[in-house]
Amino acid sequence: MFSSQEQLDKKTGEYGIGRFNYLQSLVTEFQDTDSNESKQQIIANLANFAYDPINYGHFQVLNIVDLFLDTLEEPDEKLVEYAIGGICNCCLDKKIKQQIIQHEGVKLVAGCLSSPNEETVLSTITTLMYLTTPESKKEITALPIVECMLRFSEANNKRLSNLAKVFLKDYCSVSQLDAAKQIQQQMSGLSQSSEDT
Repeated sequence: MFSSQEQLDKKTGEYGIGRFNYLQSLVTEFQDTDSNESKQQIIANLANFAYDPINYGHFQVLNIVDLFLDTLEEPDEKLVEYAIGGICNCCLDKKIKQQIIQHEGVKLVAGCLSSPNEETVLSTITTLMYLTTPESKKEITALPIVECMLRFSEANNKRLSNLAKVFLKDYCSVSQLDAAKQIQQQMSGLSQSSEDT
């Protein structure tokens, strides 16, 4: 359930730490710690705060979305999972969506499609759909992404398969699908000929 500022003030009390200060302390702790486990916990906490639009003003001031985007390039799979989850939770907000698109976030997000972590891939597909605007659609439906979604649509994993099918149906044109299928046929032809030799 979303909070109002009044409800937050009641929870924290007259001398409470306050939401902004708490989020600021999490960001500072993330930057100061060398412990991977602590970083995972902090990013997971920030991702949970990304559910509530009342926090988005604080996110902007504290550059939390940029922190999520930077974390997508970390080698730790759990950190990436929580960071893409945080982006997915807040990227429907117009200002945050624009910020992500303007900071080359689509490219960073799309890079998570190759993750071995199922939750990361599911959040990534959802995030790409949420980030689609007239400005970003060309990048989001680029041939490599459409071809990747075609592969996912044939996966045994129903969650992955169904989400990829929604992406293909709702965001891709017939010509984009045809071009991606053509690439798949060429690739299967190449692998077939290498097996024959």
